[in-house]
Amino acid sequence: MEDVANLCGLTKRTVRYYEEIGLLAPERSEGGFRLYTESDVEKLKKIINARDALGFSLQELQEYVSIGEELSVLRDGIRIVEDIERKRSMIGDMEKTVEKQLKMMDQKIAKIVKIRSEFIELKDKIQEAKIRYEIE
Repeated sequence: MEDVANLCGLTKRTVRYYEEIGLLAPERSEGGFRLYTESDVEKLKKIINARDALGFSLQELQEYVSIGEELSVLRDGIRIVEDIERKRSMIGDMEKTVEKQLKMMDQKIAKIVKIRSEFIELKDKIQEAKIRYEIE
């Protein structure tokens, strides 16, 4: 676990917590030790990116992970399904799922843009005050 935590820039406690709340589910050895795969590490890195870049809360991260798992199941299903109509239906489901993920991201981005515009407005007012009071 320590290696995984170090690879992802997290503490062991955070990795354990993410497992407790269902964001991560590593396999277990017969002795009960966590066995992290390359896929687990990649998933954890995606979670961290969503948390850091988009500011997702833990609840949003859980939804993000759930959507990612749904996409993975659909993608795997599309590969093995022979029936063209079923395949088309699954592709449609996958598109809806991706749209749900994009909507989550767009909502976060909109909040960030709103906050940024408020600071730009404040900066403009400061510039006006500097001119008014002849401050360099």
